[in-house]
Amino acid sequence: MAIEAVVKLAGAGRFDEVVDLFAPELRAAVSADFVRIAWTKEVGAVHAVGEPVSLGDNRFSVLLNGTVELRMSVDDQGRVNGLRLTAAGQWEPPLYAKPELFTEQEVLVGSQPGALVLPHNGNGAGIVLLSGAGAFDRDETAGPVKMLKDLAWGLAGLGVASVRFDKPADAPTLVEEYLPAAVAGVELLAGHVDRVFVAGHSAGGKIAPKVAQWAPAVAGVVLLAADTSPMPAAALRVARHLDLGVELMTRLAARAASPDLTPDTPASELPFGFPATYWLQLREYDQVRTAIEVDRPVLALQGGRDYQVTVEDDLPGWRRVPRAEVRIYPELDHMFFASNGSHLDETVIADIAQFTRRRA
Repeated sequence: MAIEAVVKLAGAGRFDEVVDLFAPELRAAVSADFVRIAWTKEVGAVHAVGEPVSLGDNRFSVLLNGTVELRMSVDDQGRVNGLRLTAAGQWEPPLYAKPELFTEQEVLVGSQPGALVLPHNGNGAGIVLLSGAGAFDRDETAGPVKMLKDLAWGLAGLGVASVRFDKPADAPTLVEEYLPAAVAGVELLAGHVDRVFVAGHSAGGKIAPKVAQWAPAVAGVVLLAADTSPMPAAALRVARHLDLGVELMTRLAARAASPDLTPDTPASELPFGFPATYWLQLREYDQVRTAIEVDRPVLALQGGRDYQVTVEDDLPGWRRVPRAEVRIYPELDHMFFASNGSHLDETVIADIAQFTRRRA
């Protein structure tokens, strides 16, 4: 079985041979060095391997060291075409969630599947929620953590409706990753509430001002750890902070920032396996200037313990926006969790709800 082969080879440090098991499209996007870095960070030495479990549709799962889940998919030829490591465990609703106060239903947000949350006693406001960049679902799931689901359920208990959606896979640009569904989400919520806002986390915050530009109905923008420094530089900053894969990320970040970058540059030569078209469009987009031009109220929130998007490197950009209100939470991280927490901090949710009420 391919998943057993991957575990055996990666556990022995034979990452070049792991990549040999990949389908061509995955091999083009993910290098052996990238697998080594991820494996070293998430798994390390393999002490225990659970029984592989079939998830159907050529997808499999296995528990490593009792704490890390390896999920993998294969194509019809048995080649690995999907690989993901996450912390094992199940999401549990936060204590502040009150499911009896709202309904959640499956909806289509444009062409994307999503969830619409409507409080029984709403305050007339609704928010389109945008996850971070890359392979995040509507909940921004990372193992047992679901940051956007925390946010949606917490807001609903305070009378704020929301919609969130699964992003399209393999979007070639930031705009195509977010904009069509986000604008559709604004239109969907406008049928249920009086005021529609957009709240984005990380790269979702970066693109949020663009959503307001495309959707004039947006009443305000909430930015949760939204970056303003160049993304290649931020990726390298994170690698240095973790002291992990610095040499590799230095090379990839330099390629993404190079004036010689073309649409034909292989994704395997660029950070995170994002295509060259993604990085080229990022050069053209200025999120701070866009926020100034759309002239909507902005609430910029930042965790003081965040090393991915930081108070020093990114928040000064948002301070330049005339209608921006900035709040820093010294004890919270990039996901707005406390050091001993596994849910979005309740104070952040209350501040967002208050921001929507003040715009009534």
